[in-house]
Amino acid sequence: MSRVRAVPGGGRAVEVEPERLAGWFDRFAARHEGVRLTTTAPRHVRVDAVDGARAEVDVDFGELPDVGEHPGLAVAGLVDHVLAPRRIGLLLVRLGGHSIGVAQDGEVVVSTTDSRQVHGRNKAGGWSQQRFARRREGQARVALQAAADDAARVLAPHVDGLAAVVLGGDRQALDVLRADPRLAGVFAKAGARVLDVAEPRRAVLDEAAVRARAVEIVVWDS
Repeated sequence: MSRVRAVPGGGRAVEVEPERLAGWFDRFAARHEGVRLTTTAPRHVRVDAVDGARAEVDVDFGELPDVGEHPGLAVAGLVDHVLAPRRIGLLLVRLGGHSIGVAQDGEVVVSTTDSRQVHGRNKAGGWSQQRFARRREGQARVALQAAADDAARVLAPHVDGLAAVVLGGDRQALDVLRADPRLAGVFAKAGARVLDVAEPRRAVLDEAAVRARAVEIVVWDS
């Protein structure tokens, strides 16, 4: 089943696996009285339906060669692009743990996973709260340092052979790793998309490897 989330402005974002993309657009056309126009840019595709609905895709993993406006439904170039074989880096980080790896066509081939204890926030006041906060900050610092070390050891050596790096987890935790100079090449290949993932475990990494290939389509109804 496709993942769906709301986007600002009233649209919805749908994750669609590459193998199902052509069929998804065929069904979109059938639901909306056909497609009037497909507009293709190097990194963006917009499909306008006859009834006023539209579907938009930001293109990952490079650019599309066939750009311009095309009457009707014309997404064959996009479908071919997303179906191409490629290796993708995965960097999933939360304060309590991380899972990092390399996936080939949706299958994890290199990985490491670790978890660290980071206490939740203490609502008590006074000195006790301050001491608890310092302990929590120390635990978080150790956990994120471990994530950075593992990313530098496991992911960074493969970066030249990666089509992209897909991020997941907590944005603030990822920003801490982004400041590590050892990971400059890793983050240089990362897009803006951050997967919403549960506490990183190996099973979560396997799921992220599949989701990393998926196309996120933003749908705006008429």
